[in-house]
Amino acid sequence: MPSHEFKLEQLFGSKTRARLLGLFLMNPETSYFVRELTRKIDAQLNSVRRELKNLVELGLVVEKVGAIPKPGASLAEKKKYYIVNADFLLFEDLRGMFKKMQVLLKKILVKELEKKGSIEYFALTGRFVDRSDVPTDIVIVGGIDPSELQRVVGQFEADLGHEVNYTLLPKEEFLYRRQIADRFLMSILGGEKIVMVNTLGV
Repeated sequence: MPSHEFKLEQLFGSKTRARLLGLFLMNPETSYFVRELTRKIDAQLNSVRRELKNLVELGLVVEKVGAIPKPGASLAEKKKYYIVNADFLLFEDLRGMFKKMQVLLKKILVKELEKKGSIEYFALTGRFVDRSDVPTDIVIVGGIDPSELQRVVGQFEADLGHEVNYTLLPKEEFLYRRQIADRFLMSILGGEKIVMVNTLGV
C-alpha cells in the first residue's frame, strides 16, 4: 500500500484508539481528563470512554481518582483522570513504534499539502527538533489556501496528539525576509531543522 494512503486506524482498529495511544505514549508524564481527551484528539465522548476502558483493561493506561492541578477543571472532571502505565511490558516497544509512525505522518502531511497547492520550501522546527527558541513548528513557503492548510494541519495535530504552530509565507515574502536578514527567518534557516521540501536552494 502506498505510504500516502496509510491510516492509523487501519493498524489499530479505530481512529479514536490510535489517537489515544499516540497521545498517551508520546506524553507519558501527562494526566488527562476524559473531556480533555475528546478535545485533543477530536473524538466523540462515548468513543473515548469506550477506548479508555479497553486500554485500562489491557493495562496500558491507568485510571486514577482524585484531584490534579488543572486550571479550569470542574469538580466532576477532577474525580477521574488517566495516565499511561510506563511499567506496561510493551510500553517502550509501542512508544518506539509511534515515534517511527510520526515520521510517516510528517511525510503524509507534506503529500497532502502538495495536493492543495504549491510548496517550494517545507521545514519542521520548534518542538519537532526540541527548539524552544523558535515560535513555530512548521515553516511552509508556497501558495496554499489558508483554510485548506488549517484543515490538513488540524488532522495532523489530531493524529500526533498535540497542537502544531505553523507559518505560511508566500515565496516573495520569504525571499524578501531572507534578503533583509529577517530575525525570525534567520533563526529558522540558521538553526536545527528537518527540511522536507526545498526547491529554493536555501
